Amino acid sequence: MCYWQGCKVSRADYIRLMAIEKEVKNLRLNRPVQRGFDYRDWPIIKPIKGQKDFEIKEVHWEYIPPNIFNIEQLQNARRSLTWLNARSENLFVNDRGRQSMYREGALHGRCLVLSSYFFERRHIPKIGKKGQVLKATEPIPYCISVKEREYYFMAGVLREWENVERQQSADTFAIVTTKANALMQKIHNKKQLMNPQEDPDPRMPTILPEELAYEWLFGNIDEDRIMEIASYQFPAEQMIAWPVDKYFDRIDDPANEVVYENLPPL
Repeated sequence: MCYWQGCKVSRADYIRLMAIEKEVKNLRLNRPVQRGFDYRDWPIIKPIKGQKDFEIKEVHWEYIPPNIFNIEQLQNARRSLTWLNARSENLFVNDRGRQSMYREGALHGRCLVLSSYFFERRHIPKIGKKGQVLKATEPIPYCISVKEREYYFMAGVLREWENVERQQSADTFAIVTTKANALMQKIHNKKQLMNPQEDPDPRMPTILPEELAYEWLFGNIDEDRIMEIASYQFPAEQMIAWPVDKYFDRIDDPANEVVYENLPPL
């Protein structure tokens, strides 16, 4: 989830975090839609070491672990693995009870990911000719954002990856995700429809209010507090979602609202 992001900072002169401001006029922050699986750079806020200040950088969206040494290994790993998102519950310990690959980033590479909206598909049950509910579903894409905000901050974890073969290094990051709030549970609903007896565990990006974003970036915090912030659930009543074109990734304005006939309200 949240593999599709959009950033439109068209009216802002500065990116502001608490009392810190950075000019954005020379930065490429207007990106109507970008797919994570294209493995391109995305704008993040990175703290400047030793200062209560930050820089805005374009960084490779994919947290590459230390056991990947070259591009060939990376491309092979992508066939079965994805490191675009990091589950908040697994920042320090993975599902097997072992030390997580994201531990380094959670302790020493916390960053903020800039976004204006993201996309998720809501699955609607199809209705048969006799009016019966079918097992098949129709995916309707939604654009999701924070009310009255041109941009917001998502928690991210970052590490420097070294391409040993080329003797080059670059920052790489993943978006931290948490359990879905009430709004996102209604949208990110495919597993719930397909297997209602199982725990669907819908997710959403960890969107942070300014105070928590500042603490995530600059705070001298321990593992418990890192986990607490990483698991923050942004209030559903402060978010907004609307249906968009099924081919939103192929049009000029992917965030335009589209009216679908007989679409149940959220």
